Amino acid sequence: QVCPRLRTPQLPIWLCSITGRHGVLFGTDSLLLSDWKTERVFHLYFYNGQQEQTKTAHLTIDTHSHHWEEDQSEDPSSPGKRHPSVEMAIRTKWAGATVSWNGTDPFF
Repeated sequence: QVCPRLRTPQLPIWLCSITGRHGVLFGTDSLLLSDWKTERVFHLYFYNGQQEQTKTAHLTIDTHSHHWEEDQSEDPSSPGKRHPSVEMAIRTKWAGATVSWNGTDPFF
């Protein structure tokens, strides 16, 4: 039998398989699970345990960003417009969100 804490976690956590690699995307604010108002600007952390990732990536998610202010002159498929796979995974839950890597180099 599964413990109730495992069925209903106290903190938001997602196990991810991104480009064939497994990782954990998690938050430290329990209100993110129960109060939709906390989904405006919040922090998530990502760790995949790969050799090239030396520390957990601290991400700031803004779900009310102004995506129309992006440079429209660039082709969305150009290399300069590529978005890291972690960001694309986050956008499956929060479409249109912007992700700040807070000084960590984004990895694809």
